[in-house]
Amino acid sequence: MAERSETPARETYLLVHPGAELFGSDRMLLESARGIVDSGARAVVALPEHGPLVDHLRGAGAEVVILPMLVLRKSLLRPRGWPTLIRNTLRGAGAAWRLIGRVRPAAVYVSTITIPQWPLLARVRRVPVVSHVHEAEASGSRLINAALYAPHLAATTVLVNSEFSRTTIAAALPRAARHADLVFNGVAGPSEAALPREEIDELRVLYMGRLSPRKGVDDVISAVALLAERGRPATVSLLGSVFTGYEWYEQELRERAAELGGDTVRFLGFRPDVWSVLAEHDVLVVPSRIDEPFGNTAVEGILALRPVVASDTSGLREAAGGYPTTALVAPHAPTAIADALEDIVRTWTDLRGRLEASRAQAEARHAPKLYRRAVSDAVRSAGSVR
Repeated sequence: MAERSETPARETYLLVHPGAELFGSDRMLLESARGIVDSGARAVVALPEHGPLVDHLRGAGAEVVILPMLVLRKSLLRPRGWPTLIRNTLRGAGAAWRLIGRVRPAAVYVSTITIPQWPLLARVRRVPVVSHVHEAEASGSRLINAALYAPHLAATTVLVNSEFSRTTIAAALPRAARHADLVFNGVAGPSEAALPREEIDELRVLYMGRLSPRKGVDDVISAVALLAERGRPATVSLLGSVFTGYEWYEQELRERAAELGGDTVRFLGFRPDVWSVLAEHDVLVVPSRIDEPFGNTAVEGILALRPVVASDTSGLREAAGGYPTTALVAPHAPTAIADALEDIVRTWTDLRGRLEASRAQAEARHAPKLYRRAVSDAVRSAGSVR
């Protein structure tokens, strides 16, 4: 009787992420899952909620599990949020413990520092952990930063998305940064990108991302208002939505837009396909006022063959600096944004001729296949030493 040949079981890796939208860190989680699947392994992704990310993950070949999870939000750290914090801590710990036992992963990949229970629980269960740090705020409290990074001391491997992130971790918790590996974000561009129009009449400015005071969205509106005062007509489109609890900020933006009148400011809401929107605009502005660990949005603008104006700060400097078609300006400075936009219009013909070179540079630096391979190698290497 011939022996039956059996196909060896694929290694299973558990990936954990705090949301299910399609903003920067969500897209990086998707690329990480693709890297695991491309390596031939099984990827199980745990999320705290349903959202547009779920279908993309399943389309990439990953399995998705929705379960209770402690996700650190500022609202939970206030006294009125403590009951929810305690409830989510207990429910999240139980759900995580059971899932790890059921899936039996070779390693756990923890995306962001806002889900602190996972590195600790995984190590208690003797499962190697890869923590991927996407957050860094050097201007924040060193004590708070240390508390946020501390659970990730349990990680077998720590990945960071910029030198700025590594430096920020080192300032708060040197031990956590000592063996951190740098993996630049993999940013996919459009399948086809067209150069912007040859001549500018009314400048079309675009902002993409969360509508948040930290992101400086009102600074873009103020910059466009300044251009109008200088006799330079311009409009601005806001592509994005607010976090729950920040509806007041969107209302302030709408009131400011009403003061300017007409179609000077357009609110586009959230759209998963950013490329068609970028194609309709002349320039992208990334005006963050606070530290950013990186700047996926800036890279997306470069890949879409658009000039970019970005704040000269933190990880944005690494994302947008060094390209012939980007301008770095002081944060929280509408006048500096307006000046940069005027320079873009004044040098438009020359700038337009350099956009393809910038795109090629960004593709070489942030190719998704390089990111996927680096993350997959880190996760599989951690799992191999179990």
